[in-house]
Amino acid sequence: QVQVVESGGGLVQPGGSLRLSCAVSGASSSTVVMSWHRQAPGKERELVATFTSGGGIKYADSVKGRFTMSRGDVKNTAYLQMTSLKPEDTAVYYCNAEFSRIGVRIGDVWGQGTQVTVSS
Repeated sequence: QVQVVESGGGLVQPGGSLRLSCAVSGASSSTVVMSWHRQAPGKERELVATFTSGGGIKYADSVKGRFTMSRGDVKNTAYLQMTSLKPEDTAVYYCNAEFSRIGVRIGDVWGQGTQVTVSS
């Protein structure tokens, strides 16, 4: 059973920082590509940052220079370091894990989401 679990959300003042964590379990036989997404009230879910199949990291324009996605020391873990947070960053943040075997996409699993609120 594959599980994706996020943690680290909370309330922070504008200009502050937060670090989100994501851990994927139950996927030892698959290649996993992890990404972060967010959904603000009344808006569609949007990509924030993703590892690419080539080993790089891609960011949404709105977070470039402020957010940093990184890999954990444990396989299939990832972090999203968020700095210079703005009220418009307020959203539920989701981790997504996309699975493939021998280059063929099998599917993906979403985490339950973690709330990030930026407010004074």
